[in-house]
Amino acid sequence: MTLHVDPDILEIPFRTLGAAFTEFADRHPDKIAVHSIDQTASLTFGDLRHLTDRAAARMISDGVTRGDRVAILAGECIEKLVLMFAAWRCGASACPFHSEIAPDHLASILKTIDPALVVWRRNDLNGNALTIDLNCPTHEFSLIDETEGYFAHLPDDTGILPSPGTEYGPADEGCIFATSGTTDRPKCVVWDHLGLWLCGLSTIDFTGMNADDRLLEYRTFSWLSPQIVTFMPFISLGLTIVMAEGFSRSRFMDWIRDYRITVAAGVPTVINMLLDEPVDFDPDDISSLRVMTVSSAPLAPERWNRFEAHYGIRLLQFYGASEGGWLCGNRHDKFRIGTAGPPARHMALAIVDASGNECPAGTEGEITIRGPQTATASITADGEWEDRTSFRLTEQTRVGDLGILDKDGFVTVTGRIKDVILRGGASIAPLEIDAALMTHPDVHEAAVIGVPDRIWGEEIAAFVVGADSADLSQGDVLAHAATILPKFKRPKTVDFIDALPKNNRGKVRRDDLKKIWVLGRGRS
Repeated sequence: MTLHVDPDILEIPFRTLGAAFTEFADRHPDKIAVHSIDQTASLTFGDLRHLTDRAAARMISDGVTRGDRVAILAGECIEKLVLMFAAWRCGASACPFHSEIAPDHLASILKTIDPALVVWRRNDLNGNALTIDLNCPTHEFSLIDETEGYFAHLPDDTGILPSPGTEYGPADEGCIFATSGTTDRPKCVVWDHLGLWLCGLSTIDFTGMNADDRLLEYRTFSWLSPQIVTFMPFISLGLTIVMAEGFSRSRFMDWIRDYRITVAAGVPTVINMLLDEPVDFDPDDISSLRVMTVSSAPLAPERWNRFEAHYGIRLLQFYGASEGGWLCGNRHDKFRIGTAGPPARHMALAIVDASGNECPAGTEGEITIRGPQTATASITADGEWEDRTSFRLTEQTRVGDLGILDKDGFVTVTGRIKDVILRGGASIAPLEIDAALMTHPDVHEAAVIGVPDRIWGEEIAAFVVGADSADLSQGDVLAHAATILPKFKRPKTVDFIDALPKNNRGKVRRDDLKKIWVLGRGRS
């Protein structure tokens, strides 16, 4: 692990998008760079370089200069990707935001980041209303080959562009992303190009990606994870991206077969969908897929094992944070089910006690990080900026999670600190209890919370989603817990629920469960 990185001597030396696209287009101009399944459209590396350069030239003619910000507001489409690349090509920071963010929150974010240009997709949102208070050029688009809109007026002369390789440096701002939330105003994080590049190298290290890979991506570009799972390895290696506007359970296996996908992005929600309603498949049809990533939320070991046994697809669980990029990751050649894997290559990760001292192997503590593979700033939901550049290389930042580092270097994330249950002086991490309850064959999902108790301070209350057609009682769940958990970690009560409340990344909203518990006891 290196804190002070020389970009020129990395395992893949740092370079700009312009330098990468020039090499790829010169070496294999007819190789497919990006294919959009839903749009039935493809761009070769020759096409992509040419289109990106033309879009970047137009941005410069709109007044965008190095260090400015370009906001791109749209659902996921090939045009959004080109505009993000074009912002980088002219030295600007790309700020992609999903069109489903509530309009008032999106307007507030735009005012906070002060973009030099805003481009939005027609029919996705009301761009005119969102940008009425901004003092910058604003444009709408629909398709690359449109006759009216932003792409209809791209210049053929791109001589105004900076030379490839000079458009930005490692320390320049590269992106601003939203965290999670479409109804609440999300936080935002700011990343420089070096941090993004290092996260991409970690993904390559985790997965063993190479230039011949065909990577399936169906998540929103507005999150950090798709950028560092897909787009940064794409720029580093010149692999092929196959993109969809969203996940489809019924089409997933067809996508793998038809496009010979070798690496697929994933999240626990997708894994659970494929497990809960299994799809028909021929193992030969998906033989090209060597690995599927899992990130954004923890995946219970029981679900991990079941998925691999049923589909024969290798899962790799990663652990990341919006402000830290990749913290840990299971490797294609070094993995352990139930863990988040060893720390990422360019991340200084330590697990510390309440006094800040590093915990010995096997002891639970708080996860902390530092290093160049972290965000340079964050923006609160209230629009307040926190500059992290002064301490991200010198101070361990607490990420709010608990974890254990074992003697072999694998990290297990045991829960959020704010969710820890304090029972009779003992700190109990809820993820361990969740996973234990889910080993019952009739438990589909489970989550526990701490609830007030006059003797113990807090007791453990479980919420359980039963498997379809299961005849499951509270006594069944409690009896199962008694066989696998020590007494002080066993739930006292079990409530059955149709579905666990989750955010849009699949993380359980335990605060919502606490509200449900209070309302239920209030009615009784």
